[in-house]
Amino acid sequence: CLDSNGELHEFGSSWRSADCNDCSCSRDAIRCCSSFVTPVDYDKEKCVSIFNKETCTYEVVEKDDHSKECPVRGWVG
Repeated sequence: CLDSNGELHEFGSSWRSADCNDCSCSRDAIRCCSSFVTPVDYDKEKCVSIFNKETCTYEVVEKDDHSKECPVRGWVG
């Protein structure tokens, strides 16, 4: 299988892409899906979501103080 970055993958293999998608290769196709969930229900006036590409996760923190986490009531993925 040839992925969108031009990298070859063996049939039956799986990998995590640079944009945090979990992918697998079969004789029929390459299939990819998101490996992370996105916060959707939090105080957007007071807080901001920050994506960490190293861990493929979001952190929701106060805009004025990134050391303080904000509660999240809903995620989608």
